[in-house]
Amino acid sequence: MSLLWKRISIRSGGLLNIHPSLQHSTTTWAAQQPLRTVPIALGAASQVACLTSSRTPQTAQRSSGAMSHHEHERVLPAWFARGGTSNGLVLTRAELPPEQDWPTIFPAAMGSPDSYGRQLNGMGSGISSTSKIMVLGPPTRDDVDVDYTFVQVGIKGGDLDMAGNCGNMSSLIGPVAWDKGMISKERAAAVVEEDEDGNKWARLRILNTNTSKVLESKFRVEGEPLKYCPRGDYAMDGVPGTGSKMTLSFLDPAGAKTGKALPTGNPTDIVTLADGRSVEASLIDVSNPGVFVRAEDMLALAGKTLDAAEAARSLTPAGIEADETLKRVLEETRQAGTVLMGLDPTIASVPKIVMLLPPKAGGEKIDIQCLALSMGQAHKAVPLTLALCLGAACQVEGSVAWQMMSPEARGGGDVAAVPTAAAAAKASSSGSSDVTTKTVTIGHASGKLDIGIRMKDGAIISAELLRTARVLMKGEVLY
Repeated sequence: MSLLWKRISIRSGGLLNIHPSLQHSTTTWAAQQPLRTVPIALGAASQVACLTSSRTPQTAQRSSGAMSHHEHERVLPAWFARGGTSNGLVLTRAELPPEQDWPTIFPAAMGSPDSYGRQLNGMGSGISSTSKIMVLGPPTRDDVDVDYTFVQVGIKGGDLDMAGNCGNMSSLIGPVAWDKGMISKERAAAVVEEDEDGNKWARLRILNTNTSKVLESKFRVEGEPLKYCPRGDYAMDGVPGTGSKMTLSFLDPAGAKTGKALPTGNPTDIVTLADGRSVEASLIDVSNPGVFVRAEDMLALAGKTLDAAEAARSLTPAGIEADETLKRVLEETRQAGTVLMGLDPTIASVPKIVMLLPPKAGGEKIDIQCLALSMGQAHKAVPLTLALCLGAACQVEGSVAWQMMSPEARGGGDVAAVPTAAAAAKASSSGSSDVTTKTVTIGHASGKLDIGIRMKDGAIISAELLRTARVLMKGEVLY
């Protein structure tokens, strides 16, 4: 047998994995030596695998519970978690460098920029709904329990977008803040309530710094001390299995970026493309801004002649991704609508564009169907803040969404054109006798979800829905 001789460096206390036939004599000897060169015979038949390590004896002790690293490794304490139909990294502001350094750190942690679009070298997985980071921090207002900032990480370019919020990932903020001990014992005792079955629920008020909007999160806790309970029997379309049901209430959600539910004051506008063609759209800003258009109109602009029923049967996220002409027309429409809303068309995350389809005949009850694009990609479910926005759009008489719903499912045109935060606060505090709650069932590529819209005197008090969330990993991320 021919042998190939290699020379490797071994440090006392380091890690060396060798074939069992060489293990005893070599590793025993190596452990007694300082840094030096060792000859080892490598033969094809022996399939020797050598792994060198630069850890010192002090840093190699994993039994202490603290993770250790080479002095040149860059690490951040991190959790990895799923919120709704999205997942991403969860970091705390106290453990991060200044915000101006984030554009260097965050893309590397997620595996961006990646010209292949897969993010194999980081925690992302090549789609917009899994290239997200949430940064938690102490409350900056007396009326909230915790702050958070949402960061969308560009997959191919590695740019950071903090223009809007992610509703799905918002569902994990309450449980993570609770389990991280970010809520004081006194406050924790005050926000826990018990239901008739003896289950305990925590209710936290959370500030999203991207939109300066507050949401309320109600989730189950158990044990001693109380911790978030992720187990339950609530099934959520787009996520396999079941989990613990939580309620998210987005308070005073109108005008998240523009200050108005209807930024132009109109339920519909004519959006004109660069080539002079135009399309009817509803420009709505509730939770996050959205450009809502008929799917059949967008297909026509892309050179396809499908009616609404045919579009509903044929349009899928995969089909949209494969149709570059349709994606180009959708992005052009989104940018033109962005300008009408008074927002920056170069920001990819806000607003998002949503194609609407009528409910399918027969089957389970669905009031309206949608296919959304997020960061230029067809979403496999629906961005949560866009679902909230669509639920509100269905209450605006004359909007594209309102026109496409059946007469019995339509809202009564209750959403005022310019509901301010003051109006919502006044409506909320003036008693509940005139508050109405309307539920819209939205169909999406992975199933459906119900959105509850609470209104009074033309102001949206809150938009509510149910989610599940689960922490998947606790540790450190290397970047």
